[in-house]
Amino acid sequence: MGSERRELMRALGARLRGLRTEAGLTGAVLAQRAGVGQPTVSKVENGRMVPSLDVLGRLLLALDLDESASREVRELLVAVEAAPDAVAVEAAPDAVETNEEVPSGAVLDDAVRSARLVRSFQCVVLPAMLQSAEYARHVFASAPYSTPEAVGRAVAARVERQSLLYEPGRESVFVLTEAVLRTWPGDPSLMLAQFDRLLAVESLSTVRLGVIPWRRAVPVMPRHGFTLCDRRAVVVEAFRGERVVEDSDEVAAYEETFRRFEEAAVFGREARELLVRVMREFQELEDSTTH
Repeated sequence: MGSERRELMRALGARLRGLRTEAGLTGAVLAQRAGVGQPTVSKVENGRMVPSLDVLGRLLLALDLDESASREVRELLVAVEAAPDAVAVEAAPDAVETNEEVPSGAVLDDAVRSARLVRSFQCVVLPAMLQSAEYARHVFASAPYSTPEAVGRAVAARVERQSLLYEPGRESVFVLTEAVLRTWPGDPSLMLAQFDRLLAVESLSTVRLGVIPWRRAVPVMPRHGFTLCDRRAVVVEAFRGERVVEDSDEVAAYEETFRRFEEAAVFGREARELLVRVMREFQELEDSTTH
């Protein structure tokens, strides 16, 4: 990360922290009012994370700022994003200073919290909202510079976010390739528990879970996973983290890509039968390794 960008991130964080202090709020209270995680507030105020436009707007609204102060903070965000290396929405902390990187996934989890319609396509890893705690632990632990403490916090936050699946008025659509079901960490018993969760979630009225069988050609060659949050943003998932895209044309392009994947997937009874079939294969695998 360039030094100019780092200094601007610190300036943005310091200004937000000062405004919060002036308002007489703790970080926890601000996070609750804004509907974001307390770690997000802490990371932004300490210059370790660049908030998305949506997250910043929520913080400003929760602080009840006048137009002048809001404009000042928004201009600081514009300056940060214009600085070198501005593509990443959540920047890696300085390893020399902290020796810790927040595991990949925090940006995605916060973006999903605020959406009423979530549409996620995955071609390697299970969607974040469907992961069991142990599966999520392997996902976070594989991130560069992760620590057991950071992984534990990230897993707890992810599990807490998953309660959103049960809220009336929300809709979640997940499409994954069959390869996702066969790309597994840990051991077969982990995946057996994971399949139990998938089958339970699939039965929810607020959820549609589709799988593209390996016998069916994909309409577009998948390059990475992504999650659409309403029709305003898409979280693009890369190996080292995520970035939030809010450009309307790019979001529309991802919506069209998701539609094509969705049309290729099987849902309902066919999806359940596929899940059960692969689950049985894992049961056979576990039986063969324990005897």
